[in-house]
Amino acid sequence: MNGQRFFIYARKSTDDTTRQVRSINDQLAEVRELAERERLEIADVFIERQTAKSPGRPMFNKMLSRIENGEASGIIAWHPDRLARNSVDGGRIIHLVDTGKIVDMKFPTFRFEPTAQGKFMLSIMLSQSKYYVDNLSENVKRGKRRKIKDGIWPESAPVGYLNDRATRTIIPDPKDGPLIKKMFELYATGDYTLKQVCETLISLGLKGRFGRPAAISTVQNALQNPIYYGILRYKGEFYEGKHEPIISKALFDKCQGVMRNKSHPKRPKYKPFLYRGLIRCGECGGLITMEEQKGHHYLRCTQKKGPCSQPYLREEKVAAQVSEQIRRVAIPDEWADWFFKEIDRTRSEEAEASRKHQDQLRQEIALCDAHLARLMNVFLDEALSPEEYKQTKNKIILKKREIQENLEVFETKIFSWLEPFRRFITASNQASYIADSGDCTVQWDFLRKVGSNLTLRGGTLLWDARGVWQSVIDKEVMVLQKRNECGESGLDAAEKLESTVKSG
Repeated sequence: MNGQRFFIYARKSTDDTTRQVRSINDQLAEVRELAERERLEIADVFIERQTAKSPGRPMFNKMLSRIENGEASGIIAWHPDRLARNSVDGGRIIHLVDTGKIVDMKFPTFRFEPTAQGKFMLSIMLSQSKYYVDNLSENVKRGKRRKIKDGIWPESAPVGYLNDRATRTIIPDPKDGPLIKKMFELYATGDYTLKQVCETLISLGLKGRFGRPAAISTVQNALQNPIYYGILRYKGEFYEGKHEPIISKALFDKCQGVMRNKSHPKRPKYKPFLYRGLIRCGECGGLITMEEQKGHHYLRCTQKKGPCSQPYLREEKVAAQVSEQIRRVAIPDEWADWFFKEIDRTRSEEAEASRKHQDQLRQEIALCDAHLARLMNVFLDEALSPEEYKQTKNKIILKKREIQENLEVFETKIFSWLEPFRRFITASNQASYIADSGDCTVQWDFLRKVGSNLTLRGGTLLWDARGVWQSVIDKEVMVLQKRNECGESGLDAAEKLESTVKSG
């Protein structure tokens, strides 16, 4: 023994054995062999699993503090880069050598002498370690910038996606992808809080990082991430992604509106009676309640808005009026057959007209690409600041994505209004059968579907038809059918109903 005491220091940035050549155990084995060969006295051993890129390692700081207190005057490590990869920690070691606190350092891979030349070589080794980290960081950043410009997400896949090693991009997770779509759909209704959405997803099996249950913050961040509709947001700048979107931009925008308005869920209260709380009094505007007397159900005004003279009404009389009102929106079989033929004819006539609109949308997409190219040239000519370039580019990218999505929707749903129209005709044709069914629950659900503003006044049920259903009550359907019998085209005959069906 030479009387000096040494601290052993072993460090590894990660526990992944594929990332570094020497593990902690390998380092300890070599430095212990060195200490035994040179008969060095070991005061303590410090093991750390943390990067040395930045200052603040607790075990390293503890070791230097004990050296400053005189508990040891030397360090044994596998290589100088185990001690420091930043200028602050490297400077502390050089300073302790200069002040005599560190008298000697031993490395199996490097020989240190406490001389001017030795300190110079040590400072070069520590500087080289810092250069390696800085250069590695810059190479990683350069690689990420290249990937993001190519439309490839450069980091770990967000929840709902998986990293595909073959294509080096992200693909929808077959397990979590549908849950992410469900998350957006639930929140877009405005009937769920973030907590309720999170609880629903957890019940369906969604996991967060490291296999833990998804947190509310995970849900909130995901709802604000445009990557799910195909746009990459990286350091405040938008890029067109090449990955498959999970949702549409329209659904994403709807969720942003709900989040801005801080929508709260509306929990329906349980109604033991069929009509209670769903009809208003035609006199005072209060809600109609129901109560049971002598085995019969009666409807009456709650009178919470003041005195009201409206009488009690037996449930059976309301049910009879519901059935009669449903008959008002019924159409006969021959009318339904005629409309179905007109729907089929309209589908073929609109197919040709839709092609022109699709061509126009494709031209707008090409125009956005041209704008992006010109914007890049202007930026390279230094006519725009980086911030101005970023803001302008983001607007064009979002506009292009919106046009692309409109084109995709238009290509797949150019006849989308025809199917609701067909369902409307089918429902109207079935109305008479529902009115005769005697099932009060089915009848009440149907009337609420086709009508609104249901009120009771003087024992009479009043209501307003929704949208296109008013045309049936006004006999416009019959007028259109008669016009067709006079020789007018089916498309012309149906055009009055078309706009209402599209909007409703």
